[in-house]
Amino acid sequence: MPPALSRILICRTDNIGDVVLTLPLAGYLKQLIPGVKIDMLCRGYAAPVVACCRFIDRALAVETLDFDQLLKDENYDTVIFAFPDRALSRAARRANVPNRVGSSHRVYHWFTCNRLAHFSRVRSRLHEAQLNFALLKPLGIDHVPSLAEISPLYGLHAPRLPETDDLFGAAPFNLILHPKSNGNGREWPLERYAELAAMLRADPGIAIWLTGSRAEGELLARDGAALLASPNVRNLCGRCDLRGLVSMIGTADGLIASGTGPLHISAALGRNTLGLFPPIQPIDITRWGALGTNAASLSAERACDSCTGAQDCACMQAISAGQVAEAVFAWRGRAAAGNAGSGIMEVRR
Repeated sequence: MPPALSRILICRTDNIGDVVLTLPLAGYLKQLIPGVKIDMLCRGYAAPVVACCRFIDRALAVETLDFDQLLKDENYDTVIFAFPDRALSRAARRANVPNRVGSSHRVYHWFTCNRLAHFSRVRSRLHEAQLNFALLKPLGIDHVPSLAEISPLYGLHAPRLPETDDLFGAAPFNLILHPKSNGNGREWPLERYAELAAMLRADPGIAIWLTGSRAEGELLARDGAALLASPNVRNLCGRCDLRGLVSMIGTADGLIASGTGPLHISAALGRNTLGLFPPIQPIDITRWGALGTNAASLSAERACDSCTGAQDCACMQAISAGQVAEAVFAWRGRAAAGNAGSGIMEVRR
């Protein structure tokens, strides 16, 4: 018989994109178990995103709290380690949390967790957002949602900030480009982004905004001179915190990025979103594609045989600026017609 669940802590202490794709787990549990309280433990830099999810009661930053004391004070009946952490799982065992869920491929989970989930993320052809649901099976909840079921389970909303409204108020269509990925994935080349910006100049109503960290802005200054020089491009790298970025994404008319956190934030917010991916397992569309009511993902038709790494990926170079521009002009046309569009779309070229 499944255990009674009333106070759940989901631990996801890795990157923002992974955190966003774990939010549907909370959304599903909230629907399944009326009155359940769900907190999420995450890294401090991801906490502003988690705080924007209506299915999370509290966003907790792992760096700012005593985990042993938290478990003692909050009386959780269930801790789910969506991202494995040896120290945290040991603390949950010391606290005698009744249900401690972890994946069985971590040896230390056999000693610290009493409910093991048997699955492999590397070998699976499920999407990352679907894979997280395997962690519910040891709790007697055997459900893997379809891709179409994921979108309403995010529960993400963007704060409305006056500075964002002021920034985007002048142009009828505001497009965010997030060219870098903090080294977490294969990136579309900066010269392709420059080609895209040049193509989009055909429509003077499209304003392009570059986002990223301060360090990523320095990389753009070094390697992306042509992109930065485009008259329809404005560089916002390093100029806002994560809450401000969520606000901008939620207000913008579209976003383009490779497999990185802002891509999944945009998809979860229901914005026009295009993800650019290599056709290489397990970092392809099938595993990490953008999921949302207005999200699409684009990939080269097949994997090449000459890739030497993330910084020189012929598969990503094979995605043309014209293909991406086509998607943007389609968004622009729908916006001009007052039609936001709907449905999950996956595009492979």
